[in-house]
Amino acid sequence: MQERTTTSRAAMAPLCVAVVLLLALAAPPCSAVQMQQQQAAIEEACRKASIAHAGVSYDHCVSTLSSDGRSRDGDMLSLAVAAARMAAEHASATEARMEALGEVEESPHARARLHHCLELYNAAADVLRDALDNLRARVYGKASQQLAAALGAAESCEDVWKGEERVPVATHDREYGRMAILALGLTTGAVAN
Repeated sequence: MQERTTTSRAAMAPLCVAVVLLLALAAPPCSAVQMQQQQAAIEEACRKASIAHAGVSYDHCVSTLSSDGRSRDGDMLSLAVAAARMAAEHASATEARMEALGEVEESPHARARLHHCLELYNAAADVLRDALDNLRARVYGKASQQLAAALGAAESCEDVWKGEERVPVATHDREYGRMAILALGLTTGAVAN
């Protein structure tokens, strides 16, 4: 009886290996060809966005969308949604940074400036979330208006700090502005398609 079990196991081993290999090959998570196609779609979308909106940097667009794992679907609408979502997330992160800076800032004047910027970014994050809803609903005109309105947060915040040597949120402002312009450019590109 012992010999029969050993023989059965030995006969099953190649079959088990074959089944495992078939399963592994049947549904790869993302093939090299798919990744190349996704990258090409991102590059094409970024090319169109940089043509549609002069403020969109092609290189920044490609690196930003390529680095975001959620930007897997390469159509213009999906990438516009991804960029708007990233801009909203960046606005929220900038808002949190300003709140933290305001808590430790000693100068009442600087605290007031930070508070003003905090309000601007709070409003921008709300507008970006509304733009996301409109992009998903394919209401491009309204989404474009909202994205354009959200651009003002960075510019207005920078204006509050004019004349100061130290602008504690300058880097965040610039990156937020680039993200909002990217979302607007991709949306404009989606409308043109």
